[in-house]
Amino acid sequence: MAEPENHTLRLLQEIRGAVGTLDGKVDRLQSKVERNHEELTQRIDTIRQAMLGESVLGRYATAEFEERLAALEQRISVLERRG
Repeated sequence: MAEPENHTLRLLQEIRGAVGTLDGKVDRLQSKVERNHEELTQRIDTIRQAMLGESVLGRYATAEFEERLAALEQRISVLERRG
C-alpha cells in the first residue's frame, strides 16, 4: 500500500491541475462576457442615437406644422375681421 504522504501529494497535484484548467475556462468565459457586454453597449448606444435622431426630426416636423397652422389661423383671423 502506498504511503499516505505520497497519496496526499498526488491528490494535491491533481487538484492543482484541475484548478489550473478551471482557471483557464473562467478566463475564457470572462473574456466572452466582456465582449458581449461591449457589443450590447454599442447596440444600446446605436439605438439611443437613432431614437434621439428621430426625436429631433419629429420636433422639426412639428415645428413646421405649427408654423403652417399659425399662418392659417392668421389668415382666418383676417377673413373674420373683414366679414
